Parts: sequence; C-alpha cells; structure tokens
Amino acid sequence: MRKTTLLALLTLFVAGIPASAKEFRLYYLGGQSNMDGYGKVAELPADLKAGKGYEGVYIFHGNMGLDGQKPDGRGAWMPLKPGHGRNFKSDGSKHTYSDRFGLELTLAHTLKKHHPDAHIAFIKYSRGGTAIDSKAEAQKRFGAWDPEWNGGKGEGKGINQYDHFQATLRNALADKDLDNDGEKDTLIPSGIFWMQGESDAGTEEVASRYEANLSRLMNLIRRDLGGTSAGETPVVIGRITDWKVWKFGGIVREAQASFVRGDNHAALVTSTDSYKNSDPWHYDTAGYLDLGEKFGEALVSIGKNPGK
Repeated sequence: MRKTTLLALLTLFVAGIPASAKEFRLYYLGGQSNMDGYGKVAELPADLKAGKGYEGVYIFHGNMGLDGQKPDGRGAWMPLKPGHGRNFKSDGSKHTYSDRFGLELTLAHTLKKHHPDAHIAFIKYSRGGTAIDSKAEAQKRFGAWDPEWNGGKGEGKGINQYDHFQATLRNALADKDLDNDGEKDTLIPSGIFWMQGESDAGTEEVASRYEANLSRLMNLIRRDLGGTSAGETPVVIGRITDWKVWKFGGIVREAQASFVRGDNHAALVTSTDSYKNSDPWHYDTAGYLDLGEKFGEALVSIGKNPGK
C-alpha cells in the first residue's frame, strides 16, 4: 500500500519524555457532516456554553482539504470550547470558530465524568458529504477516504480525505507541548469516534462494499494513531439514520452493525434513529448533545467488556 504509517512519528513523539510530563488520552473524531456538527451554539445549555464539565480537554481541529489538492490539516492545540462545528477554520495559529458545534462537547463531558482525573486530547478531522468509497457519486463534489484513490494532478495527485487526516495527525503530533506549560506531553491512543456512511448509501453497488471499506479504514487509522490493525484501539461507530434521503441506507446500517459484531473492540451507537432533524440530512441541537453522550458511554462500555 502506498500510504505510510505514522507509527514511527508517534514513537519519536513519546520517546524521552520526562516523568513529570502529562499523559493525555488521545481520541480521533472523524467522518462526514454529522461529525462536523450542525448543533447551534446559541441553543447550548448555559453550563456547556461556559465550558463546565470539560475543563482541561484539548482539541486539534484540522483544516479541511479537497480531494486532488495538496494536504492541509492545519490547526493548533487549544482548550475545547463551543464552535468546533460546520465552517470552523484554522490557519495553523488563529482559529475562526463556528456558530455550530458537534458531538465533542458532551463527549468530553461524559469521558471526564468517568475519568475525572484524566487529561484528554481530541484530534478532529471530518468533511461533510464525504464517502469512503471513491466510486461514490459524492466523491466528485465532497471527496472520499479511499486510500488507493489516484485521481488529481501535480502535488494533489492521489490526495484524498485519508491524506488530509494524516496531515492533521502529523501537525498535531509535531506539537509536543499541548497545554504550553513548558513540558513535553505524551499521547496514549485511546479511541476512534466515527460518524459517517450516508454518502456511501447512494447506490447499491457502493453500499455493498461499505463493511469492507469501513474495516480497512478503521484499521489504518488505528495503526496511524499508534495502535495496531489487530483492533486494540476502541472504535465507536454512529449508525446512520433510516431517513429516506439515502436510498440504500439500510445496507450501510447493516454493514455498520456487522463490522461491530466482528470487531472485539468496537461499539455501535443507535440512538440516532430517535433524533429530530434540522434539515433533510442533519440532526438538531438536542441530537448532537445526546450523540456525544452516547458515544462516550459506548466507549466506556468497550473498556468494561473487552473482547465482548
């Protein structure tokens, strides 16, 4: 496979760290627009607006890139706050926060509830509309995560969403002092949160390949984070809804469930079916608040039942 692992970089990152350095539990947040986040910051409860319940949680939110363009992935480690939703942007130092948020707020709140003394770090890279399969119609407009896609020209040849994720990860790992306290920190790969699949549900042919595509991608991301492709790093999958806007969503939904059944370190969040929508494709604010909580609880459940 032409893609290179980031395991060597992570190994260098953790080498030689002083005993006084902090250990951060590292989680990756990825997928398409329901991972981007369409919850309205103005509708957040007062405590979440004020940052209560997720103090000390840091996030590196990578800048989005298009298929066929040189990898971007710019961002910076900053304390988590509302605004990491649709249209968030970063130039590598300055952030343009959004009036929207995703599942990261209540996810952080839930993880801190179970591990109050833990230091937590999120790496977020997602892009609305993206498929995994490069043969999906959505690839032409939004992009795809297929590691073997070889379209594009020049510096952008073969560059897709997986490459932009890897660029985000490289940039995040290059900063060895997340909280700027003068000490090198270490990141312990602790979980992957994946909310995606709608754009693979447009045709039966593409939907039928979803389980194999998902399995390969999750194992690549596990490896890149510093785990192994054998599956030790927990993965939580958000089930796409049964809304009729994706014709072959039922095939993708079953593929997601089948992936989780066959993976000893994976869990499926199914509460999405109960959410109201703010438009034909996205959840409302209450849905994102619940989704983050359910993702966090699902990850904790994997830890309590390893190997199921």
